[in-house]
Amino acid sequence: MEEGFTPHMPLIGDMAPEFHGITTQGEIDFPKDYHGKWVILFSHPADYTPVCTTEFMTFASEMGEFKALNTELIGLSIDSLYAHIAWLRKIKELVWKDIKHVEVTFPLIADLSMDIAKKYGMLHPKNSATATVRAVFIIDPNGVIRAILYYPATTGRNIEELKRMIIALQTADCDKVATPANWIPGDDVILPPPGTCGAAMERVEQVNEYQYCLDWFLCFRQSNCTQGDSYHELEGVPYPSMYPDRSRRHYRIP
Repeated sequence: MEEGFTPHMPLIGDMAPEFHGITTQGEIDFPKDYHGKWVILFSHPADYTPVCTTEFMTFASEMGEFKALNTELIGLSIDSLYAHIAWLRKIKELVWKDIKHVEVTFPLIADLSMDIAKKYGMLHPKNSATATVRAVFIIDPNGVIRAILYYPATTGRNIEELKRMIIALQTADCDKVATPANWIPGDDVILPPPGTCGAAMERVEQVNEYQYCLDWFLCFRQSNCTQGDSYHELEGVPYPSMYPDRSRRHYRIP
């Protein structure tokens, strides 16, 4: 990496930087090839490393659930294409917990030039000048960056949390709401706060068995988005396993 390099990171709300990538699934033009899809673009420090191996095994084992969420995965590191291929072949031989002989079918970018990593701020010089950090970019169907996460090298990503975040973003877009702390699909959502004194009064007076307020600025209700609205359903693909298809809860004001 050139001396004095200062990492540049795109921000939430920015358009995802465009790139052409050489991957284990062929060449891709991003975001053009993924228009209309949610994308999790993530980097890992290096092939043949233990934490990264468990992440790839888990991502691959849950590909069906990401597909059901209309979400594609793209991995990246500063390794050669041939190193990627050899590593993914080795991963297919491994057994860990209930994950057995899984095949990684999503593309893994060989970014030897570090061009893509630099565009996305995946290189942090104080961490390493030649290895990408454990970064995650969630990009919506319009190519807009909606979430950014960084993990230390010693901490593997929580794949279930990434699914939860995708569903939360899709619910927010579908229903024009927000999601509270520790929200999981099926829980109530937060209504946007009123913008006038009159609207605040009306909000409090509108409470019913499906909507309740802790105060004028903090009101909850059931989401209006059904399973088919908030994410893409594929025949034969189950709803993400961490979120059972449960009945929605009803609240009454005491």
